[in-house]
Amino acid sequence: MYKFDNVKLSHRNCSWNTPMRLLQSLTRGLQALDFLSDQSEAVRLIDVAKALGIKKSNASHLLKTLVASGYAKQMKNRRYQASGKLLNRRHHHTFEEVIDCREAWKPVLEHMVRDLGECAHMAVLVKSRVWYIEKIDSPLPLKVDHPIGTLAPLHCTALGKAFLAFGHGVPEDPLGSYTPKTITSRALLEKEIATTRDRGYAVDNEEFDLGIRCVARPVFTDIGKMITAIGISGPTVRIDDSRIVEIGEVLKEITLNSHKKDGT
Repeated sequence: MYKFDNVKLSHRNCSWNTPMRLLQSLTRGLQALDFLSDQSEAVRLIDVAKALGIKKSNASHLLKTLVASGYAKQMKNRRYQASGKLLNRRHHHTFEEVIDCREAWKPVLEHMVRDLGECAHMAVLVKSRVWYIEKIDSPLPLKVDHPIGTLAPLHCTALGKAFLAFGHGVPEDPLGSYTPKTITSRALLEKEIATTRDRGYAVDNEEFDLGIRCVARPVFTDIGKMITAIGISGPTVRIDDSRIVEIGEVLKEITLNSHKKDGT
């Protein structure tokens, strides 16, 4: 599993046994930041108050502070959303880190293609899109063609849904329609994201390209941050519902075993 060589935790910069006095206002502010960053769309003031278990007036002060400091923004409909400043600081990965992850996982993708017979992809998050950074072709004549460098939406691709469910992706607004099966309702997308989290993998059921299905899983660093998504794609004539489940379980086993090998 990919590791950050430049991230080290030691007793010199982390103390687990020393009692400390927590600042309640700072704690609440960080809780509000966590809540906003975990949402795929803007939320109401009352939503923040309920999530934190505080009064609306206190939630209002917290959100105004976050907006003033640039870590949140208030939309025209008076709802709140995490800003790019927050997302960039908390979830950004360097080019070198992404390349290291790609090189570490390429043999795994090749192995999956040999075993499953379908095309494998790896993608990273770029704003409201996924960017394909690796592709291993299927040996079969009928196969998926999403070349390296392709940019695709989050809400209608399995790789993109993996970032929505397990990472910090924010879908485009409004949700674009690419096929008759594309989810264009925010409510239905939220339901799909919840289902994805429950089963442990994301599915694209002909939502980006007709005749193509894809299954994807997140890849995390050893400190728990999602850095890429990996997926298996193929034509619907070969990938039926039972095949989707099979591929999903294979992806889960591979990614979970990679964490175990690294002690995570």
